[in-house]
Amino acid sequence: MATHTFPTYKRWNLTFASAHEDTITTTDGRAFIDFMSGIGTVNMGHNHPDIVKAVEKQLHRGWHGSNFFQYEQQEQVAGQLAKITALDLVFFANSGSEANEAAIKLARKATGRTEIVSFTQSFHGRTYGSMAATGQTKIQEGFAPLPKGFTYAPFNESDQLETYVSEDTAAIVLETIQGEGGVIPAHKAFLEKAEAVAKQHGALLIIDEIQTGMGRTGVPFAYQKFDLSPDIITTAKGLGNGFPVAAMIGKKELEGHFGPGSHGTTFGGNPLAMAAVAGTLQVLNTPGLLDSVEEKSKRAFQSLHEQLKDVAEVTEIRGDGLMIGIACEQPVASMLTNMQEKGLVALPAGEKVIRLLPPLTISSERLTAGLEIVAEAIKETVKTTA
Repeated sequence: MATHTFPTYKRWNLTFASAHEDTITTTDGRAFIDFMSGIGTVNMGHNHPDIVKAVEKQLHRGWHGSNFFQYEQQEQVAGQLAKITALDLVFFANSGSEANEAAIKLARKATGRTEIVSFTQSFHGRTYGSMAATGQTKIQEGFAPLPKGFTYAPFNESDQLETYVSEDTAAIVLETIQGEGGVIPAHKAFLEKAEAVAKQHGALLIIDEIQTGMGRTGVPFAYQKFDLSPDIITTAKGLGNGFPVAAMIGKKELEGHFGPGSHGTTFGGNPLAMAAVAGTLQVLNTPGLLDSVEEKSKRAFQSLHEQLKDVAEVTEIRGDGLMIGIACEQPVASMLTNMQEKGLVALPAGEKVIRLLPPLTISSERLTAGLEIVAEAIKETVKTTA
């Protein structure tokens, strides 16, 4: 089929028609259990009525006015995010890459330093600054020269961290769970050491919550499971339940470094985006929702361990909440194809890790059915390739 789009995506032979709750339907009438949630964005399920209602209401009031206007809902949403995170100020953008770009700029401007320390196998985006902070050469290939001032320390290696941080370091940037890097959770001791080293050297601690935020791990933001006090966090993906919106959230003392003219965006924080965030936060705050994520997580990990315990090719099942990685000894592409043939869509996280990101609102019955498909597809594929 002729196409007029750049071939930047390895697209499946599936054409999206519609989606509802935990189901995606294609134009040929097939229905799939969604274990990818739009790459971790549709946390509250597709077409959630409260979020649709919030966006639809704003749709008829106006889409865009520009950030020269004051938006009441933008201020309300910023206040909610500040309260949830115990931080103070919010800058709204359109994507996770943009949020991380803003965080890097703010860190350099606030500290007067240039060096940014991130980690091997990290992923922070595809704009030049966020790509330079990404510790994966495959993401950077072909785009040299990259911006200078970025160093990659070994992830989860607490003893080595201090050798990478100096008085020239503006910030340490990390994910509490490396998503694109293989669903690799950070160790508690490592996170604590990163915060301590940053403070020791007068650097900022930036936590990238693009994929782990908005309830994905059973709390609003994953860093809240640890005794951490980041200077900046970034969030996107699930923030608007799939609507393009992102936020950089920071401490009050950074306010003077991001004054008028220092940074900006045409579309960031527009009324439609703020309506989507407001609706999503309303659902996130539903009593019992986050508790249900913890309960589903326990069942999911138990189910996968039980069903895959005799599959030697599965080396580890890891993650937190409803962010699950199944590490294998062989490439997982054929396993994912087998899952699709059985009526489920999921993602890789690198060549040898299956990544499961079901909606937080998925029913227990659908979660169980999906996990059975995952396990069955893995076992069948392993037998075929043995």
